[in-house]
Amino acid sequence: MIKRRFFWWEYLTGKARWDTGITPPEIVDLIEQEKLQPGRALDLGCGTGTNVIYLARHNWQAVGIDYVKTPICAARRKARKASVADKTTLIHANVLDLPDLNLGLFDLVMDIGCLHSLPKSELKEYATAISRSTEPGGLFMLYSFRPTPQNQRGIAPQILESLFLPAFSLTWSNLGKDTASSSGSAWYRFERTGTIR
Repeated sequence: MIKRRFFWWEYLTGKARWDTGITPPEIVDLIEQEKLQPGRALDLGCGTGTNVIYLARHNWQAVGIDYVKTPICAARRKARKASVADKTTLIHANVLDLPDLNLGLFDLVMDIGCLHSLPKSELKEYATAISRSTEPGGLFMLYSFRPTPQNQRGIAPQILESLFLPAFSLTWSNLGKDTASSSGSAWYRFERTGTIR
C-alpha cells in the first residue's frame, strides 16, 4: 500500500521522473526498424500511456495496465486527444491480476520498469502471468533495474532469465545504467518458445 501511495503522489505532483513522454529507442527500433507486424500489445505499468499511444499510432491494438488510477485517467485523455482511443484499452488493475482480466493473448508484451517494483515473493506469479498472456512466438520486452557493486537495487540478469524459463528464451540483452538514478539497468528481449510451468 505504501508503494501505491508513493506512485500516486508522484503522478499527482507531476514528479514521476519515469514518465518522460518518450517511447524508448528499444521499442521504436522494434516497431520501425525491424518492422514487427502489428498485432496485439500489452504494456504493464503503462503510466500515462505514452507507449500504448505510440503503438496504436503504428496500427497495434494496445492495452495498458497500471495499478494507480491517476495515470490511467490521464492516459485515456491522451488517447482521445491523439485520436487512437478506438485502438487502445486502458485498465486500472494490478499486473498480477492478468489471468483474471481475460484479455486474451498478446503478440508483444512490454514492461518498462514495473517488475523491479514488485516484492520478490511475487516474481514467480508475475512470470506465470506473463507466460500465459503471450502468444507462442510472441515477444516480451523488459526494462529492469539490476544490482551493481555500488547499488544493489534491482534483479540480477541470471535470476531474471531463469525466472522466465522454460516458457521464454532470452534472445537479446543490453546492460546499462539508469540515467535518472544510480541504479544499474538492463533491457531484455524474450521470445515465447517453451511450455508454461
